[in-house]
Amino acid sequence: MARTRIPVWVLEQTRRMGSSEAQLLGIYPTLRAEDIVHAWAYVRGHRDEIEQQIRDNEDA
Repeated sequence: MARTRIPVWVLEQTRRMGSSEAQLLGIYPTLRAEDIVHAWAYVRGHRDEIEQQIRDNEDA
């Protein structure tokens, strides 16, 4: 996310690990509910890119 500097793949990976949107807002206090809505839209539109970023960072 540009304003928050939180990569969308990080939010998606955290969601996959079971965190709710409310928990994400608590983990990342600079994040707004609106940001999460935009992040999920980005994930839907760029699934392959997000999958690759998650894989790349699991191997790091």
